[in-house]
Amino acid sequence: MSGILDGKRILITGVLMESSIAFHAAKVAQEQGAEVILTAFPRPTLTERIAKKLPKPAKVIELDVTNEEHLGRLEGMVREELGGLDGIVHSIGFAPQDALGGNFLNTPFESVATAMHVSAFSLKSLTMALLPLMPEEEGGAVVGLTFDAQFAWPQYDWMGPAKAALEATNRYLARDLGPRNIRCNLVSAGPIGSMAAKSIPGFGELAKVWDSRSPLQWDMADPEPAGRGIVALLSDFFPKTTGEIIHVDGGVHMMGA
Repeated sequence: MSGILDGKRILITGVLMESSIAFHAAKVAQEQGAEVILTAFPRPTLTERIAKKLPKPAKVIELDVTNEEHLGRLEGMVREELGGLDGIVHSIGFAPQDALGGNFLNTPFESVATAMHVSAFSLKSLTMALLPLMPEEEGGAVVGLTFDAQFAWPQYDWMGPAKAALEATNRYLARDLGPRNIRCNLVSAGPIGSMAAKSIPGFGELAKVWDSRSPLQWDMADPEPAGRGIVALLSDFFPKTTGEIIHVDGGVHMMGA
């Protein structure tokens, strides 16, 4: 039986643990027929160990999205491995500890700049580094991960503005890459008990919102629904959808008071 990503070549960032959404995106992508290559930073060996739990082997490339040398060599390394590329998954976000956990009013600009560079500007950097690998006629898909930036969440602090910047960056990429038939979309997932979540002080307080407001039962230990959302957007089933944010959050985004 064929899968919805048969013949697709996909690069996926952010596979840190088996509990990460990116891991499940890679798993489902392989199950749906894609060839997958992973990037990792700062510990490629950790990702290599986690990658062994995928259905098929996947090469891991070290990539710091703030490092121009890493970005400059990325195209050649992916071309050597896959020949070209049909999809990119951006699952990268980071803010220093003083930019999180209730310290919003006191965070220095240097920490804000780091959060913006890693979490938002990197969507453009990564996409442009890999753009030459995407077929000009067929185009491709870029899918990123956000956490609904419409609201001011408890403890999330400067990652909120960083995600808002990511969402705006996605819209501008969609505008400028549309003529090349490249679709740029985001998945806004509910809270998952991943390594990234555990790095946010007081994350449990934020996650409690889902206990009382989610129309669909939300399981913080199940990243697969968000992974499936990513794979759906990588597929050809959304040929004219771009600049969009697809919510995979149990419905919390549309609930009133």
